[in-house]
Amino acid sequence: MNETWESIYTTPLPHRAELAKALLLEHDIPAVVINRQSSSYPSIGLGKSEVHVLTKDAILAKVILENEATFS
Repeated sequence: MNETWESIYTTPLPHRAELAKALLLEHDIPAVVINRQSSSYPSIGLGKSEVHVLTKDAILAKVILENEATFS
């Protein structure tokens, strides 16, 4: 039973990805943050942070973020 995950939100600001994850968890949608920031030069902000959800929850998760997220 291998479920697939989909990226639904990408931001250069890691704290916004964590806020998006918390909002989705409030709606009982499992979410994870994938940090694709450069570990060599974290202070200059190279890279992005991505929020991933199960593919079956992706549409609902996008709607929730579009309608309820005030940090975007």
